[in-house]
Amino acid sequence: MPFWVKPGKTAWKGFIKMISANNVTLRIGKKALFEDVNIKFTPGNCYGLIGANGAGKSTFLKILSGQLEPSKGDVTISPGERLSFLEQDHFKYDAYNVLDTVIMGNERLYQIMKEKEAIYMKEDFSDEDGIRASELEAEFADMDGWNAESDAATLLNGLGVSTDDHYTLMADLPGAIKVKVLLAQALFGNPDILLLDEPTNHLDLDAISWLEEFLINFENTVIVVSHDRYFLNKVCTNIADMDYGKIQLYAGNYDFWYESSQLIVRQMKEANKKKEEKIKELQEFIQRFSANASKSKQATSRKRALEKIQLDEIRPSSRKYPYIDFRPEREIGNDVLFVEGISKTIDGVKVLDNISFTVNHDDKIAFVGGNELAKTTMFKILAGELEPDEGSYKWGVTTSQSYFPKDNTTIFDTDELIVDWLTQYSEIKDATYVRGFLGRMLFAGEDGVKKMRVLSGGEKVRVLLSRMMIMGSNVLMFDEPTDHLDMESITALNNGMIKFPGVILFACRDHQVVQTTANRIIEFLPNGSMIDKITTYDEYLDSDEMARKRQVYSMSEDDEKDN
Repeated sequence: MPFWVKPGKTAWKGFIKMISANNVTLRIGKKALFEDVNIKFTPGNCYGLIGANGAGKSTFLKILSGQLEPSKGDVTISPGERLSFLEQDHFKYDAYNVLDTVIMGNERLYQIMKEKEAIYMKEDFSDEDGIRASELEAEFADMDGWNAESDAATLLNGLGVSTDDHYTLMADLPGAIKVKVLLAQALFGNPDILLLDEPTNHLDLDAISWLEEFLINFENTVIVVSHDRYFLNKVCTNIADMDYGKIQLYAGNYDFWYESSQLIVRQMKEANKKKEEKIKELQEFIQRFSANASKSKQATSRKRALEKIQLDEIRPSSRKYPYIDFRPEREIGNDVLFVEGISKTIDGVKVLDNISFTVNHDDKIAFVGGNELAKTTMFKILAGELEPDEGSYKWGVTTSQSYFPKDNTTIFDTDELIVDWLTQYSEIKDATYVRGFLGRMLFAGEDGVKKMRVLSGGEKVRVLLSRMMIMGSNVLMFDEPTDHLDMESITALNNGMIKFPGVILFACRDHQVVQTTANRIIEFLPNGSMIDKITTYDEYLDSDEMARKRQVYSMSEDDEKDN
């Protein structure tokens, strides 16, 4: 049997419809990316496939879709089931118009349409052509082909692709619109099995919200890979956790999986602690009384009890969660920051136009909107790295600031060792003390003596977060801190930001971080002006449809490579 098969109907008689992986193994060289994976995905569920960076999530989707052959094992789907997946090649359909591209999501339907067109265009229409056309028309009707174009248009409109673009060639579309067309293609025709790899990447939040509703109401099988925890929480009914080359299924969404997995580990540790105490107690009893004749029988009995106690092996997850805890050395006063009439023009474009706002004692403010340059420019001005053309700002006397820049190129353009560079920001100039902060951020042992210049994107972010922790500031400024971080580090950062008792000003592409941290939203608009509201992020988006269209979710390049 080949690796990707639809077994005969007799093999499936009496079985529920599903897609399953049977003893699937994939080896890359000598390393097994996953081994003897057995898992079944059933209709009515949306499965979030998660795992540490490099675990092979996207690779597993390719095996399920038949694009990649495993080293061993096979994938089976029920007979008559149609599988659809999100195409990653944005140039594959450049020769086709938008509507045709979407309809090609159902390959058989598109073939029928084109064969019908070819027959009806014949000048010498034969009896055989008539018979064939009749057969095609019957199959076309069975597949609801007459509604294909209107169904495709509905999907496109839902994702925000203008009707004016429906007959445009794919080659003539900007990348952001192409992404939406390819997503509509995957969703088209009510597929029985839907595989989505990072479907929210490069979508505006209005399109993401529409997709969430579509998947929540979708009655068939969905398997999705995403770095967007907010999205996974909204749509997933189950989590498929890829770890140690296996996949384990859990009921619930991402947050439920995270909390329950942490709880299980804590419970196992607690149970082991009690067992260790019991073992120690029995050992002491045996030592005290084994030489005493009157107690020897009791000692022997306790020795047998000791032998029966098994410590449950806690196999730690291959994921590593850093410990992020920002502790201000000084409590912040009521006067935090006053910004008055700041304007700034860059390369002839006014990115900030008469910006004024006051930051209060309890504020955690998210800078949002599609005007990335405006947000970064404001951070640079407040950090003292850039002078405004007009206006002023003043920090309160009780404040101390730490700044996480979006572009850290110059910071890491040095041959200094990590531990030496970090020590300059610490009041305590002790290498062991400084290494403690690096250890929290997963720089174990000799990692602390790496040169700054050789660090990866994720390591650079963790070094900068170490600096912010060691400085003990009461105002934190973050410009896209989740870029290059895996989901475990983002979760740890998110928790650290929520717990922080000081003031935070931040821009972040992670919806969950913004929603759970911010109590005030400042959106920088394309014309350089701003909107300022005391509200949560979701409430802000719900109140303004155009705001949802202005926010775009996008992953960093590191995230796109790490599935």
